[in-house]
Parts: sequence; structure tokens; C-alpha cells
Amino acid sequence: MTIGFFDSGIGGLSVLAESFRRLPAQNYLYMADTLHVPYGTKSEEDVKAFVLESIEAMMGEGIDALVVACNTATSIAVEELRTLYSIPVVGMEPAVKPAVEMNRATGKRVLVFATPLTLQLPKYYALVSRVDDRGIVDSLPMPELVRYCEDLQFDKRIMEDYFRAKLSPFDLDDYGIVVLGCTHYPFYTDTLRGMLPPHIRIVDGNAGTVKRLAALLHRFGIAGDAKGSGNVRFMCSGGDPAYIDKMRTALELIRGNAIETEDVL
Repeated sequence: MTIGFFDSGIGGLSVLAESFRRLPAQNYLYMADTLHVPYGTKSEEDVKAFVLESIEAMMGEGIDALVVACNTATSIAVEELRTLYSIPVVGMEPAVKPAVEMNRATGKRVLVFATPLTLQLPKYYALVSRVDDRGIVDSLPMPELVRYCEDLQFDKRIMEDYFRAKLSPFDLDDYGIVVLGCTHYPFYTDTLRGMLPPHIRIVDGNAGTVKRLAALLHRFGIAGDAKGSGNVRFMCSGGDPAYIDKMRTALELIRGNAIETEDVL
């Protein structure tokens, strides 16, 4: 069987890397919508159209389950995808609930990094309203960070300067957790750990997403069919071989080691 992972760009590779750790015997197909990345600064209507077109292309490759490895795309399109397709579909949301629960005893606040579009969507407001009964969650749009990641800009000096500028209005002593609410952002976890006060924990939704994926595979009766070789095929909406190489490089960076891959344009 093949599990499909979808994102606008390379961000979802951070979720795929977690899936390799938890479900190493599966085969994977990863698609990036390179014609339209980034999603976080576009309209809701446009993003939904982009997502549906991309997933239709993935279905043509014969995927057996789908992870929408993008918080913005999940908020906009995951319910429609579940009505369109009979395969398991897993979405993502910023890890606000676990962050609030983890911080409950500390008296500290929670700071959520996310794309502008994610922060504007009703689903995000509903999530925060549901779990944040003490009003401790603050949100910070990071519109430039996706583009930095897509450009493989990981120079610590440059990125530390960027984060310091974005965080300058905040008293970090007030915060106990930073939530990485976009799948591109975990690429900067090490940089953030090196510059944030040591008492601040950094969380994302990747592990929880893969746990839900594993549970759904079991529920659909396909969890035991883990007879793949743990390889990944790449495809992208732009059909650009150079971007395929970029995805391979990014996955190796976030996994910390090389993997066997095949290309699908």
C-alpha cells in the first residue's frame, strides 16, 4: 500500500519524517503543489481549488490513505476530501490543545506561530475558543517563514535575526510554550531552541498526526499490510525535476540521513 502526503511545498516533509519513524515499513507518495506555494497568503477559495486538483492527481497514482500535511489546507478542504474519497484522510491542526494542557499548571502563556491564512480561518478561532478557557493563547503570523524554508534558507544567523525581530514585541518570560502551527516551521526547531529562553518548550502537531494516521489504518483494516520497503516517491504540480531534488534534500535534512527514493513528476 501507499500513503500519500500532501503539502503546498516541502513543509509536509516534517510530518513525513515522523511517519517514517513510526511506520517505517510503509511506502509513501509525497506531493508538493509547487505551482501555488505558499498557501498562507492566498485566498481561501483559491487554496481549496488548488488542494482538490492536487489530490485528484495523487489519487490517480493509487494512494491508499492520505495525510493533508498542511494546517491551512486541512482547515479549508479536509472535510470535502473526506466526502469525495473513501480512503482514510488525516488532517492537521495547530497543537493548541496539548499546549494549553501542558501549560495549565505553569501559569505561562502559549504563543502560536502560523501562516496568516490559518490564523484568519474560522476553524482556528473555533479551536482556540474551545480549548483556551483562560485566555492564554496568543497568535503570531509568520508569512515570510514558508518562503525562507522553500528557499532552504537555514543559516542560523539570518534566521535568528528574523525570529528576534518577530518576537521583539513579546516578553518571552510570560510564555511557556511555542506552537509551530505550520509544517514548514519544524525545520527551524533547532534554531529556535538555541535562541529562546530555556524554559520555553516547542511543540508541533506532527507526532499526533501520525498517531491518528496509524489508528485510522488499523480501523480501516489496512494497518497490517505494512509490506513496503519504506521508500518515497515525489511528485509536484509544476513537474520540476529541480524541485524533486529539493524535496529529497529537505527530507534528508530533517531526517538526518539519506533514504532510497524514486521520482514521479
